[in-house]
Amino acid sequence: MDGVQGVDEEAFRQFLKRGGRKPHVVERILRLVHSYEAYLHKYADGKTLDDAAPEDISTYVTWFEEDQETAAKGQLWAIHYYYRYIGNKIMANRVAELRKTLTQKTRKEFRLRDFRGVNVGYVAKLEAAGIRDVQQMRTRGATPSQRVQLASELDIPEEAILELVKLSDLARLPGVKGIRARLYYDAGVDTLEKMAKWDPEGLRLMLIEFVEKTGFDGIAPLPKEATNSVKIAGELPRVIEF
Repeated sequence: MDGVQGVDEEAFRQFLKRGGRKPHVVERILRLVHSYEAYLHKYADGKTLDDAAPEDISTYVTWFEEDQETAAKGQLWAIHYYYRYIGNKIMANRVAELRKTLTQKTRKEFRLRDFRGVNVGYVAKLEAAGIRDVQQMRTRGATPSQRVQLASELDIPEEAILELVKLSDLARLPGVKGIRARLYYDAGVDTLEKMAKWDPEGLRLMLIEFVEKTGFDGIAPLPKEATNSVKIAGELPRVIEF
């Protein structure tokens, strides 16, 4: 890559192409990486891409978003490829972490009223109290004492508050939202702890049987989804106290 010590731009191109990137995507990645390189040269004491440290990429994100008034996710997407290419795991991991954080910040949280089967009257009371989405529900109902207080203040049964908290916690799993969260909840897999204890295929077969017996208006997860859900349920930090 021109201007980068010890790195061949053509070799980087070939790396991207081998990874299945189409020509126009390759050119975009190169352009964005060069943009970061120019920033380092101008604002980071003339550092090269290879010299940059984790704090440099963090500072770049702040600078970019203030200068462009937009998220730096696209920049990080491209820069991540570069650090993977040169085998700098520390920088590649830092870039990935920053991009994940930005994605979480911009992602619109799922609304409580969009869960299947919830009591809309209770949801309306929660909304009036400023609790409209799953993140807010998890925060305000994280502990038993918080849930008791909410139930008392809003005149909502404690079990209804707990149901919404559990649905909101299940919604942390990728692809688990209105219908899928309801399926897991109704089938008794109502917490991440319970989910993590299942064998994926056993979980899937149980849900197939549950759908057939109850007439649940939805389908059981496919093998890959069940595997991913069980795996991620075991990895996610516990934020709800039961």
